[in-house]
Amino acid sequence: MMIENGGDALSHFMAEAKRFPMLTPEQEQKLAQAWRNHGDEAALRNLVGSHLRLVLKIARGFTGYGLPLADLVAEGNIGLMQAAQKFDPDRGFRFATYAMWWIRAAIQEYVLHSNAIVKMGTTAAQKKLFFNLRTIKARLGEHDFGDLSPVAVRTIAAELDVPANDVVEMNRRMSGADVSLNAATTEDGEAEWLDRLVDDRPIQDMVLAEADERAQRQKLLGDALVRLDARELEIVRERRLRDEPLTLEELSKRFHVSRERIRQLEVRAVEKLKKAMLGITLTPSAPATLAA
Repeated sequence: MMIENGGDALSHFMAEAKRFPMLTPEQEQKLAQAWRNHGDEAALRNLVGSHLRLVLKIARGFTGYGLPLADLVAEGNIGLMQAAQKFDPDRGFRFATYAMWWIRAAIQEYVLHSNAIVKMGTTAAQKKLFFNLRTIKARLGEHDFGDLSPVAVRTIAAELDVPANDVVEMNRRMSGADVSLNAATTEDGEAEWLDRLVDDRPIQDMVLAEADERAQRQKLLGDALVRLDARELEIVRERRLRDEPLTLEELSKRFHVSRERIRQLEVRAVEKLKKAMLGITLTPSAPATLAA
């Protein structure tokens, strides 16, 4: 059950939540079993609808992060639906106890991804730090601006079992405001911060030139490979064109010759390729470096 952003949508959600009565444990059990065993969508609607108040209650606890309550409720609804899909009524727990975890997890993920342009928490420890830092700072009497005192850093790190550097970094990220790269850098608004970022990618002319050169090299190589005999071609492919080249020993067994002979054939084939790619053609009168 999703809602759109805005006060009207939130009001509609609250009115919708009041339409569903609170369930007794027996009623909840019957609805959960009807949905799990028979796919009864009416039972699912009543089960989920009776817990919309729970979503609203949990979402209100995250309003301090500057996000619209309607968005938090929408994410909480996703968690509620996930809980309904996975709930096992035979385990003997109330649905609210199970759904609470899913609702909170869904909202937390949304807060973490929306609170800052750069994602602030990726590990479980970092998420725990993010959602508990403000509460512990208030308890310690630390102000919201500036770095934490060394004592506060050590206290928070020990209480949450995280490195002290993580506490310092998270506090700085949460205390500082994120600035859009599209924000104007001049009064006339013609220049943006994004314009000052250096693009390390090669310019289009270089990309085209490299692609053209690569195509030419591939063509030269293809034309040069035609000049090799079947045995030389196979040796070059197995020794030079494979991700995991075969050893001289493996090829010597395949062709029933010595490893030294394979090495000689490989050297001769490579020399042919080099000369062909440089436009130098081997003439019949040229002395062969190795016996065929």
